[in-house]
Amino acid sequence: MPEKFKVDGEAVRGLAELLGETGLTEIEYQVGDQRIRVARASLPAPVSHYVPHPVSSAPSPQSEAAAPVVALVPSGETVPSPMVGTVYLSPEPGGTSFVKVGDIVKKGDTLLIIEAMKVMNPIRAPREGKVIEICVSDTKPVEFGEPLIILE
Repeated sequence: MPEKFKVDGEAVRGLAELLGETGLTEIEYQVGDQRIRVARASLPAPVSHYVPHPVSSAPSPQSEAAAPVVALVPSGETVPSPMVGTVYLSPEPGGTSFVKVGDIVKKGDTLLIIEAMKVMNPIRAPREGKVIEICVSDTKPVEFGEPLIILE
């Protein structure tokens, strides 16, 4: 690996344009041991209320024993992951979590940390609200756009 890595801005801009032209969400280009990855942000829409999704109670010909299912989507606003990385729910191993379900947070409060490329990135509350669900587990990998926390 080279000691000093120089970013090729023209290549990054070209890849970003290619994303727009093709409708892709992510593109990666590698020459030798230098790799450039560009991803487009596509944040999930905030969920505003519980939505039941009933399934017909009439038995289907393939599975007469199947019972009706109702899926519930938690109410609130989803805080999505802005990057790929590893989630840490506390500032240090074994430490107290930044937030717990039921906590009231203010805009800008640290909700958790995502480590990406050896950099610790605090993920902050986008607004004031009550933490109603923590969707990720400590020290587990997350993908871009994956729900992290739901605020009421």
